[in-house]
Amino acid sequence: MGVVAGILVGLVALIHVYILVLEMFLWTTPRGQKAFGLTPEFAEATKTLGANQGLYNGFLAAGLIWSLIAADPVGYQAKIFFLVCVFVAGVYGAATASKKILYVQVVPSVLALAAVFVAG
Repeated sequence: MGVVAGILVGLVALIHVYILVLEMFLWTTPRGQKAFGLTPEFAEATKTLGANQGLYNGFLAAGLIWSLIAADPVGYQAKIFFLVCVFVAGVYGAATASKKILYVQVVPSVLALAAVFVAG
């Protein structure tokens, strides 16, 4: 189960790297606008905010990647900490921004967290 947990944690990290790219670099492009339901005018006016959000998602990805590299018990503790951070951010985002975040962030983080606990 440890391999499955590692793969799921890695997938959550990759999701957040992708979100970083969307928010920091593609916010004003058609792809970024479609992903977040933005008009071109709103995307242009809020691109700094999008980049800031992307930076935070990058920190989550970096923490999850670190958790895969770090030796236990630190690696195990970091997995739990950063997956819980993703879960909380996802729940808040789903409540305040878009229900889609439940499927993009919350479900993957819960699955990875469950696998980490089982493997732990």
